[in-house]
Amino acid sequence: MQNQLPKGKEHEKTLGLFDLSILGIGAIIGTGILVLTGIVAAEDSGPAIVFSFLIAALASGLIGLCYSELTTSLPNSGSAFYYAWVSIGKFMAFLAGWTLIGVYVTTTATVANGWTGYVQSFLEVLGINLPHKLLVNPAAGGYVNLPAVLMILFMTIILTRGTSESKFVNNFLVGVKIFIIILFIVVSAQHINPANWHPFLPYGYKGIFTGASAVFFSFLGFDALATSAEDAKNVDKNIPRAIILCLVISTALYILVSLVMTGVISYKDLNVSEAMSYVLLSKGHKYVAEIVSIGAVLGIMAVVFAFIYAGSNIMKSMSRSAFLPQGLAKVNDKTQSPNRAIWLVGLLSAILAGEFDLHYLALIANIGSLVVFALISLIVIILRYRYPELKRPFKVPFGNVIPVLSVLICIVLLVSISLNAWLTYLLWLVVGLIVYFCYSLRHANEFNFKDESDIPGN
Repeated sequence: MQNQLPKGKEHEKTLGLFDLSILGIGAIIGTGILVLTGIVAAEDSGPAIVFSFLIAALASGLIGLCYSELTTSLPNSGSAFYYAWVSIGKFMAFLAGWTLIGVYVTTTATVANGWTGYVQSFLEVLGINLPHKLLVNPAAGGYVNLPAVLMILFMTIILTRGTSESKFVNNFLVGVKIFIIILFIVVSAQHINPANWHPFLPYGYKGIFTGASAVFFSFLGFDALATSAEDAKNVDKNIPRAIILCLVISTALYILVSLVMTGVISYKDLNVSEAMSYVLLSKGHKYVAEIVSIGAVLGIMAVVFAFIYAGSNIMKSMSRSAFLPQGLAKVNDKTQSPNRAIWLVGLLSAILAGEFDLHYLALIANIGSLVVFALISLIVIILRYRYPELKRPFKVPFGNVIPVLSVLICIVLLVSISLNAWLTYLLWLVVGLIVYFCYSLRHANEFNFKDESDIPGN
């Protein structure tokens, strides 16, 4: 067993600060702002969704600091799986990695689910109506959400081209997404009616926290950054900077869109997946709505790109360490991409996107995200205790105050999530335990540094 990548097999690092920031922004600014903003405002928070995003952003900022310390100290594509393996042991490492794979698969499916709404909106304005049964899942009376399935498969193919080529596609898609968000804000702001912000707390303070729990996975992008450590240039400085930069930009845009959206029309009417186009069409901006729909169709693809990429990196790291069949860690000789892992994550995501409800998938993804983030914060404390000699290019300030606060915030948000979502998450863990005791327990070893020189950074 090798705890690190063999030096002879390290591939070229292709992601600079700009690429990492774009990757994070692309992962964060997606379903949360283009799809879930309207749905969560209608069902959970009302106009107070602004506070829901602020709470989620605050928690993400604290957790982002914890990620920065771990990523710069232990640069590895395994994220929480790898950090837990080093600090706690292989059983907790497996649960962390298994949870993260579930998070990325369900998040990808959620994003693709919302993407279909914008495709449908765009085509309807052109007078093209796709069969309803091919646009919704069986629970909504359809056969399969076919556009979502096809889009995931397309982005999976793009990813198999390797990060050095596919990053240019991703950067373009993120640029398009930022443009249409700014366009929406500028065009819609003139129609704001402050009366629509009353009552501001229609679901009370509980609704704010319920909304924060629902949108929390929107900020999962900085974990995608942590999984890119092996592809990142100057990882010690670039990843912490990219995490902070993408959180600040994303939060500002979330708040502006939330205020504009709930100010233009009543929150009660926002329970649609293509909320931006819906708001623009309600005020007669047909052509701008078309531009926004096209941009959303392209932009949401960047989120799918980021999450399939991150999920396959987790799977590759677990496979390389014999927690999963080691064939999944095999990389393509030409592109250096783990194509088997990419295809497995892509296919699982496509199945969920085609067959399950968007809001339900989002809640499941949120549980996994919050559990992993609480663990990340706890690992910072444990690693400081077990390996005080570990070089930490970035260290979370104020001792253990921020990691402890991060854990508490995650627990508060976890309590707000529905029982049905919890049961589904627990079912995923049961499947994982079967894999662990049937395979991982016999093949994977405990992580041990042989001596001080083995500790990364020494």
